[in-house]
Amino acid sequence: MATQKIIILGTAFPFRGGIAAYNERLARELQQQADVEIWTFTLQYPQFLFPGQSQYSTDPAPTDLKIRRLVNAVNPLNWWKVGRMMKKAAPDMVITKFWLPFMGPCLGTILRIGKKNKRNTKVVAILDNMIPHEKRFGDVAFSKYFLKPIDAFIAMSQKVLDDLRQFEPTKPASLIPHPIYDNYGPLISKAEARKRLQLAQDQRYILFFGFIRKYKGLDLLLQAMADPRVIAAGIKCIVAGEFYEDAAPYHALVEQLHLQDRVLLHTDFIPTEDVKNYFCAADLVVQPYKSATQSGISQIAYHFEKPMVVTSVGGLVEMVPHGVVGFQADPEPASIAAAIVKYYDEQQEVPMTNAMREAKKQYAWSRLAEEIVKLPAR
Repeated sequence: MATQKIIILGTAFPFRGGIAAYNERLARELQQQADVEIWTFTLQYPQFLFPGQSQYSTDPAPTDLKIRRLVNAVNPLNWWKVGRMMKKAAPDMVITKFWLPFMGPCLGTILRIGKKNKRNTKVVAILDNMIPHEKRFGDVAFSKYFLKPIDAFIAMSQKVLDDLRQFEPTKPASLIPHPIYDNYGPLISKAEARKRLQLAQDQRYILFFGFIRKYKGLDLLLQAMADPRVIAAGIKCIVAGEFYEDAAPYHALVEQLHLQDRVLLHTDFIPTEDVKNYFCAADLVVQPYKSATQSGISQIAYHFEKPMVVTSVGGLVEMVPHGVVGFQADPEPASIAAAIVKYYDEQQEVPMTNAMREAKKQYAWSRLAEEIVKLPAR
C-alpha cells in the first residue's frame, strides 16, 4: 500500500508562535504514518498588521520536518500559483488551521484550486476560532469563503464547534481538545527554574504567560494583584510575554496600583528553550481572559503539571474542571483574587498537580492524528 501523502498548509518555521508550534508538532505525529510536508508562508502578515516585534523565530531550523516556504498571504497571483502546485502534487489530504478571517481569501483560494485533482484531495480544517476575539470589517465574508472548500472540521472546544455550526451546519466535524504542547522540553524542578530566572526560592509566584492582548485580561489580573487578600498572602506575579497592543495602559495600571515590587514584567518574546523556566518556576498559572475559545497556554500548563486559575469564559472551563486541576473564576478582579488566594489557603498544589499528571493523558497528539485521518471518510 502506498504511503499516504499529507500537506499541512499554514504557519511554520521560520515564523514563530503557537500556530507554528502546533503545525510542527502535528507534522511530527503524522510522519509516523504518512509522508508529510508543511507549506508555509513567504509573507504571513504585512508588517503594519502585525502587532508584535517580529514574526520570525530565533530558534534553529527544525531538521526533522519538510517545510517549504511558498505562500504569500496578500498576493492573489501567488494563491493561484500555489493552488496549481497543490493540484499537481495531488496529496491524499490537506490539513490547515483557521485562526483569523484575514487568512480566508488566501487559504480558501489555494484550497479551491488544489483539491481539484485526480486524487480528489480531502481537506480538513482545524479551527482555533470561527468568530475572532477582535472583530474587523469583512470577518464574516472571509470566513464563509474559507469554509466552502473544506470537507471536514476539527474544533478544539465546544464553543468553536457551536460557532462553526452557525456557518456550516452539515459537514462532518469532531470535537478534539487541544493536545498538550510537549515540545518545550521536560519538566525541571521549581528550585532550578527559579535559580535560572534569578527568583527568590521562598516566594509565592503566579504566572501570566503569552502574547498580551486586550481579550486576555491582564488588566483584570493586575487589579486582582491589588486586592488586600492577595497582598496579605505575599503573592507576586510574573508576566511573561510580548505586548501585542499598546503597553502604556498596563504600565500605568502597575504604577497606579503600586505594584512595581509585586509584578515582574518579562515582556519580550520568550524563546522556546526558556518557556519551561517560567512554567516550572511558578506555583500557579492564571488565565484571566475576558473571552476565549480554547488556549494553548492551558496545554503548556498541563505539560508542566501546573494548576491553573481560569475565568469561566468559552472553552477554558472545558479544559480546567473546577476544584480538580484548578479553579474557575468570574472575569472580574475580586473573583480572580479569591481563586488565587483559595489555591494557597487550601494548600492545593500537591493534589492538583497529581490530578493534572493523570488528566493530561487524555490530550494525546495520537488521538488528534487518528481523528484527522478518519474524519473525511464519514
